[in-house]
Amino acid sequence: MSTPKIDVQVISSGILSDDVLMLGESLMKQWKIPAQQHLALQFGSFRHSVTIVPVPRFEGLRISQTLARRIGIFSGTPLRIQYKTTTRTLALGPLIGVMVSRDNPGQADKPFGDITMFCRELTDACRSQGAYVYFFTPKAIGSSLSSVEGWVYTKSWNKMVLPAPDVVNNRLTSRKLENRPIVQQFMREIKHRFGAHVFNEKFLDKSEVFEALKKDSSLQRYLPESHSLQNYTMLKSMCSRYSSVFLKPVRGSLGKGIIRLSRIGPENWQASYATVGGTKKQSYSSLVKLFSTIAAKMKTVRYLVQQGLNLIEIGGRPVDYRALTQKNASGKWVITSIVARTAGSHHFVSNLARGGTLSTVRESVAKSNLPVQFRGDASSRLSRAALDIARGVDTHIPAHFGELGIDLALDTMGRVWLLEVNSKPSKNDNTPLNEGKIRPSVRMLIQYARYISGF
Repeated sequence: MSTPKIDVQVISSGILSDDVLMLGESLMKQWKIPAQQHLALQFGSFRHSVTIVPVPRFEGLRISQTLARRIGIFSGTPLRIQYKTTTRTLALGPLIGVMVSRDNPGQADKPFGDITMFCRELTDACRSQGAYVYFFTPKAIGSSLSSVEGWVYTKSWNKMVLPAPDVVNNRLTSRKLENRPIVQQFMREIKHRFGAHVFNEKFLDKSEVFEALKKDSSLQRYLPESHSLQNYTMLKSMCSRYSSVFLKPVRGSLGKGIIRLSRIGPENWQASYATVGGTKKQSYSSLVKLFSTIAAKMKTVRYLVQQGLNLIEIGGRPVDYRALTQKNASGKWVITSIVARTAGSHHFVSNLARGGTLSTVRESVAKSNLPVQFRGDASSRLSRAALDIARGVDTHIPAHFGELGIDLALDTMGRVWLLEVNSKPSKNDNTPLNEGKIRPSVRMLIQYARYISGF
């Protein structure tokens, strides 16, 4: 039976005491909720003993002002309700907490910078689905770990103390923040103490992904040959097999720090460095000389060395694809969107921050140098690869993911390759935000949160 959505009305504490709730009579009958008996009220980590009074010809829930204030609920808040017979618990929710890297209380209209619009969109989507969402940073986690100082949107952004949530969507964009002891302890504790769920609970690094997926024979066809770059012997062996190889920082994002090595003569090599202003090129008379310049960087950066691919191009600019895969209302991986990204001129990485442009898969294939015989089912091949890889990450990497950004490429023979998997897909660059319009990816996030929390 799906959980009903009800409106919560807040009544003056002089009229209704803290330990009494008033609930529509028909709902109580339908869910076999006992009247006038002690039950536990649950909202996230909050637990409170209450008795319930049935109200004829009424569809909602009435609670006292002091109780509403304690749990952060406003009058008119739509929530889902479920009754758990075995534990005699009336649960309201789901309470969703989105952990973000930073907030700026000084900017009342944009406290989260360029993801503020996404946060507003998520709030609107939660209201329509009967979920409650708040946003918090690591510094807002209380010492008891059962409460959080979060931001809630009602006509404007307000800060308040709220119970720890049923579901946490980890949107931290820095490994340093994610690895803070308070953050790790909070995620462990709320899972253990309150049965909460945390999804996208960790960053992925490139070598971890490729090592994990190599173990799955059905995924090997998508994987360019990749190894951790440990020494010159490894580089030499890869360069003897491929006319170009890529060095990718194991923990890089947004195309930062990628180096492309290309053979330009029997012994000569050229290194192309991805910089914000464009590609910087440097030639070397031998691979040994090239390695000695990279060796200095290797002291602070771990690299993955990867087979160079002959990617399809539009006007000499390489194209790749970002697939957003998400778990849906029944916990299954689905494709929410796939967009083509064409690198900016003078760039070999397709990132939008570096002048890359977006288009549909069909447009990109039509304009590209992909031979006609490989064009027909390009879109379905990309979709199948993205789903296979999302399931593979889920199976082979011990962490809980609810959405993954999967970067894919097509080579000039029409073969699909995996470039990278991102466990923190951006919410502000791949699809335009329309004021008042809720994107499918945002709706899907809430449907999945409802699924894992039982609402």
